[in-house]
Amino acid sequence: MTRIFYDTEFLEDGRTIALISIGMVRESDGAELYLVNRDMPIRRIRKHDWLMKNVVPSLPKGHGDRRNHVPSSWLFDYCDPLVKRRAAIAAEVRRFIQDTTDPQLWAWYGAYDHVALAQLFGRMIDLPNGVPMWTNDLQQECQRLGNPQMPEQSAGVHNALADARHNLVRAQFLDSLAR
Repeated sequence: MTRIFYDTEFLEDGRTIALISIGMVRESDGAELYLVNRDMPIRRIRKHDWLMKNVVPSLPKGHGDRRNHVPSSWLFDYCDPLVKRRAAIAAEVRRFIQDTTDPQLWAWYGAYDHVALAQLFGRMIDLPNGVPMWTNDLQQECQRLGNPQMPEQSAGVHNALADARHNLVRAQFLDSLAR
């Protein structure tokens, strides 16, 4: 099995989960993927204080004079190569996972992350071959091992790639305890 650690940032309202960004790290070779959803519900996100304070600041920002000439709905740099349409994100996530030998997905409190990932492809039964139908939960593994004090994340909290990287750190810490 090859573990892929990932995280998503999303807007959820109790009925839907709208992807903002996804970050993935493959343990075997350190390959990474980070993408921001060009199709995120910007107006709804702008009204969400927690997302505006904690997630939006980590999204790609424009540089130079462009900042002064962007529309009021601006949250991120639409021209950044990391910003893509959902269909392109789905294709890159599928390729990243399918390029992994016998992949296992791992996340911290991963239930909503898995739904956000699965919805890139439509319904759960629409997951492409080779994309796991579940995500292993690092929090559950932590509880199984007696709920030890976990390593703290020094920077980048609520940036999907930084959080995915930290999930790898958490997993390696839990691995050492399990041994």
